[in-house]
Amino acid sequence: MQKIGLNEDQLAYQQLALDFMESKLKPNAKHWDEKHEIDISAIQEAAKLGFGGLYIPTAYGGTGLSRHDTTIVFEALSQGCVSTTSLITIHNMTAWMLSKFGNEELRKKYLPQMLTCETMGSYCLTEPHSGSDSASLKISCKRDGNDYVINGQKVFISGGGFNSLYFVMVRTGEHKTRGISCVVVPKDTKGLRFGAREKKMGWNASPTTQVFLMMSASQSPTELAKKAKDLKLL
Repeated sequence: MQKIGLNEDQLAYQQLALDFMESKLKPNAKHWDEKHEIDISAIQEAAKLGFGGLYIPTAYGGTGLSRHDTTIVFEALSQGCVSTTSLITIHNMTAWMLSKFGNEELRKKYLPQMLTCETMGSYCLTEPHSGSDSASLKISCKRDGNDYVINGQKVFISGGGFNSLYFVMVRTGEHKTRGISCVVVPKDTKGLRFGAREKKMGWNASPTTQVFLMMSASQSPTELAKKAKDLKLL
């Protein structure tokens, strides 16, 4: 008969996350929310436990958990501070994308710092007129030789203005689902701007902003995937 419930390893991951939540997140969550404060030191302490790259393959320095195991960790962390946990979950999404679709040059450049959360990633998909219908995104990215021209706007981006890397879903082809690529845009890229922080009921330790991209061909962010064959990249 199949055993129902968590196995021993999953219980160990869960307890590790619960202990961290009780000692580092829960006692500070109220203060962080009231002050709209991000405690990067707490996030980096979580990374020391392997929470900065939970489902990144061990070959790249990650923890190598399954998505199910990762969910157990996030569920435990969120009991203490959902804002901080949301930043960690989204960061894990972007780090996984880099490990899965990036070339070796990109992995070597960014992954080590992402695994320690010295460099944090934001996932930029939602636009003013498209959200869960991701195939309807319109922000354009056109090649000009070896450079890019990117023009458009993203909205409701977690970590906007705070995180160091922006994984931006862009349209590079006419096909609705197969014309989508992702570019990695460092925060200091000329032409990248952020709107004011959204006013929210809670979740204030995780900034949410609009992201504006108006980049001439002379600025060249790094392409993560030449072209997604379908929506797997998203």
